[in-house]
Amino acid sequence: MLDARIRPLIDPPLNRLGQRLARAGVSANAVTLVGLALGVAAAVAIALDAPLAGLALILASRLADGLDGAVARATQPSDFGGYLDITSDFLFYGLIPLAFIAAAPENGLAGGFLLASFYFNGATFLGFAILAQKHGMESTARGAKSLYFTGGLLEGTETIGFFVLLCLFPALFIPLATAFAALCFLTATARILLARQLFSHDRKDKT
Repeated sequence: MLDARIRPLIDPPLNRLGQRLARAGVSANAVTLVGLALGVAAAVAIALDAPLAGLALILASRLADGLDGAVARATQPSDFGGYLDITSDFLFYGLIPLAFIAAAPENGLAGGFLLASFYFNGATFLGFAILAQKHGMESTARGAKSLYFTGGLLEGTETIGFFVLLCLFPALFIPLATAFAALCFLTATARILLARQLFSHDRKDKT
């Protein structure tokens, strides 16, 4: 919901820094992998009951996640770079809830519900992107991307804000995770309804 609104604010400084990194010979894929490594380190810190350290690493990881696209735009974007970016993001988003479960096993049920909602939401996101590409749909509202990004109630900005809340208030994991998961299911359901509206009549009945 907020991604398209913050892009005009964060893209100019990210692009400037990305250009500097590109001139220094840093590749976009290297930045992506650094971001993933920071995300893994964040999960380890949270699992070891150091959520504030995890928070700092999460923010650093997401900075790298924004920078890899800026570096790519300053050099030569590639389909593989986009693929590496989205798969790294999905792994990161799964590791953080898992870390809170590892830190406090009583978070298991709520954490499992949250992970299921992420899985479902991710499936609807990627499925929609495949159909959008097939139909020649394009969108740059959330920056130049390697695949079509659909908007929704919850997007990357909201998810990072949610992770920040979890790190600041880990004792509230169960109610926060349950509420966020419910909103994720709502976001995914809305995307399915949008796909039904847009793509239901693209094939002729062959029976």
